[in-house]
Amino acid sequence: MSVPSTTTGRHPTQTRRGGSGPRPLRLLLGTVGMVVVAYVVVNAFLAFALFPQWFFRSGILIGILGLAVGILGSILFFRFLNMAIEGLPSRMSEGLIPYAFLLPGLALLGLMLVYPAVQTVVYSFANRDSTAWVGLANYRAIFSSADFWQALLNNFLWILIVPAVTVAFGLAVAVLADKLSSTGERITKSTIFLPMAISFVGASTIWGLVYAYNAPGTAQVGLLNAIWTSLGGEPQAWLQISTGRLNSLLLMVILVWLQTGFAMVLLSSAIKAVPEDTIEAGRMDGASEARIFWQIVFPQVRTTLLAVFITVLILVLKVFDIIYVMTNGRDQTDVIANLFFRRLFVDANAGQSSAIVVVLLVLIIPVLIYQVRAFRAQEANR
Repeated sequence: MSVPSTTTGRHPTQTRRGGSGPRPLRLLLGTVGMVVVAYVVVNAFLAFALFPQWFFRSGILIGILGLAVGILGSILFFRFLNMAIEGLPSRMSEGLIPYAFLLPGLALLGLMLVYPAVQTVVYSFANRDSTAWVGLANYRAIFSSADFWQALLNNFLWILIVPAVTVAFGLAVAVLADKLSSTGERITKSTIFLPMAISFVGASTIWGLVYAYNAPGTAQVGLLNAIWTSLGGEPQAWLQISTGRLNSLLLMVILVWLQTGFAMVLLSSAIKAVPEDTIEAGRMDGASEARIFWQIVFPQVRTTLLAVFITVLILVLKVFDIIYVMTNGRDQTDVIANLFFRRLFVDANAGQSSAIVVVLLVLIIPVLIYQVRAFRAQEANR
């Protein structure tokens, strides 16, 4: 006995396997719509940038218009993109649509990140105004420069000290705050996290007041000198003391102060995710709190701790604002990013500045590769 088919002369599985055919009109409308929207949005932003007088020279009005055009343009662009993809044969559409929606973001990343990186590598082999090739002359110049090696040594010291101290402080605060009452924990964590809301420039200005120096015999407005003189010492120009890299260590304190809250938040979340039954089992076996932490809690938050460490490490490799505001590299405090800034904007030497950035990029790439591999290993173990 045959079963009637609900399709018109076609077996039900044939429709699913073959899929629907192309819809040219939908494909055409979607493609034209994307082009029109992209053209309008790009020209609108060019008008905002090049002809602000058309908008009464009001920064607030331009910001509001830019936000409106950007949001509306994104909605329309992806709407037309979806329409164009749906105009293709269904089998092709299903496989293509994830990549199509990722393509605009990847294109922007390529335009804003990949293209400048490639251009920087190319310019590192050109002269100071990028008009002629000089081969490896820029690299020979920076590697024979005492300033470059001084900056590289300082970066190495920052890498050794700042990530380790930041993670240690963040972990200590996370563990101790977890022992407080809920109100005490909220207040403590909010206070420690508060510096994260301050920009690097703002934090440098604040700590500039802490390290401020006035001549002996005058009132010391700097907090550190006020404490030092109250203990019987002479006021010191702290940021000029390069002996033992003291001034660099004082600059590192600023970044540790800024990033401890970041480390604390992530590590506190990891600690709270540790199953309570494992901790209780350790206590029932008579383990001390210190042993419970090091043998039960710490192994389970190690991956998060490593992720925080690498994140801070990458930030340290790129540190610039603090050095620029506090010392601008004086008294042996320079770092690679600040040296690049001076070579490009003070010395107007695009070739050497590009070579310095390439060296910084080479230093960062192994750390990024390790971070990606560690993240994949962590995801695979879940």
